[in-house]
Amino acid sequence: MSAIHATALVDPKAELDSSVSVGPYTVIGPHVRIGAGTTVGPHCVIEGHTTIGSDNRIFQFNSLGAVPQDKKYAGEPCELVIGDRNTIREFCTFNIGSPGDAGVTRLGNDNWIMAYVHLAHDCNVGNHTIFANNSQLAGHVHVGDWVILGGFTVVHQFVRIGAHSMTAMCSVLFADLPPFVMCQGQPAAARSMNFEGLRRRGFSVDRISAVKAMHKALYREDLTLDLARGRIAELATAVPEAAADVELMLSFLDQSSRQRGIVR
Repeated sequence: MSAIHATALVDPKAELDSSVSVGPYTVIGPHVRIGAGTTVGPHCVIEGHTTIGSDNRIFQFNSLGAVPQDKKYAGEPCELVIGDRNTIREFCTFNIGSPGDAGVTRLGNDNWIMAYVHLAHDCNVGNHTIFANNSQLAGHVHVGDWVILGGFTVVHQFVRIGAHSMTAMCSVLFADLPPFVMCQGQPAAARSMNFEGLRRRGFSVDRISAVKAMHKALYREDLTLDLARGRIAELATAVPEAAADVELMLSFLDQSSRQRGIVR
């Protein structure tokens, strides 16, 4: 049997793998599924149509799967989906999705989520991210892989955050943050590229040089965004090893909202 504390309230319809452990006074609803090896600390509430994968560590005092903070929500069976091997520290609030979007709030795999983080409805977070304490995401925010959010980062609804990017503490994002970019400020402004993070992830010298050239085109040469795109596209031929990185950047820029724009 699962290691469920005697004071925990687990609905008989919930589906928990036999290796799941649940701490004291935690409440788990009927539409919750939790995979092998996941541990849930005391005083948590997991409700709604919530699916949690394997080998997650969920610390005490978390609220996962509550209805969205959206006045339009009318009880639709939207979802929260959490992948594998995530660490979710204390006092986090992850809401289910809303019918105005895909109806799913999603957290990928191998993420490190610190205390007091909020994922609003329909957020989509990738893999290998780090969210420092009090990072707050409004609805419909999309976050790429390997992103690092500094403490007290606040992200406006519908903003997109590109892979390998990073925010400084207390940054406020009203615009899309392109891949690889480091930003800081209220509102956030681009400061550099996340070169140290790329080195730690095994990027070669040539790939990092290509990222530097992208930064120069976007932020240092006083080019329009269309001209910067053209300059970045040329890097795929000049540095074939960085072709995937170039495609990542161009795809992100192509999908950027004209109203919101990118962090500049």
